[in-house]
Amino acid sequence: MRRLGPPALLALPALCLALAGLLHPHHLTYDTSQRWFALHIPGLLVFPLVGVALAALVRLRTDLLAWGIRTTAYVYATFYTALDVISGVAAGYVTHELGPGVPRPEAVSLLFGIGTPLGEIGSWALLACGALTVVDQVVRNAAPGAVALLLLAGAWLVHVGHIFAPEGVAGMALLALGTAGVALVDATRRKTPGRDATSGASRAS
Repeated sequence: MRRLGPPALLALPALCLALAGLLHPHHLTYDTSQRWFALHIPGLLVFPLVGVALAALVRLRTDLLAWGIRTTAYVYATFYTALDVISGVAAGYVTHELGPGVPRPEAVSLLFGIGTPLGEIGSWALLACGALTVVDQVVRNAAPGAVALLLLAGAWLVHVGHIFAPEGVAGMALLALGTAGVALVDATRRKTPGRDATSGASRAS
């Protein structure tokens, strides 16, 4: 059970976003603006943690592939948080403050105009991070490392559907499962007695 603790913890940010996606309105209007705004405030804390969890999968490693995973996770966390701030918090707040019955002003459309492309950069970085993790896992862990494909599928669904149901919710759920799966495979690999003995012999030589 203790071995399941860290993987479950790393899965938690994406899982929380999947649950939030079930409540996320599909369109921003005055009637949905308060929920839109309220959901994106905790998103400021949670969206970056998905990147932190992915970077944690290669903690303490200094090889180029590990740095690639860290860098793409960081780019995702930065640019996707910008999307959350602009198209989520700011657009929701302004729409609610304008009051009921007011057509969407150009100012709110301009917020989406900058928030959306920033989010695109973040979601492409998330895809790149997933792809690098797949390569890393298959090279290091062979067939069990294929669990990282869940990350790639999840990142694509988030790219397509943000956290909107159903695509985005499914995407975040797959990211949660993939992150936990990779962490569990790595933990199992480190605990394999034969592997430890081989590693010890290699270090001794």
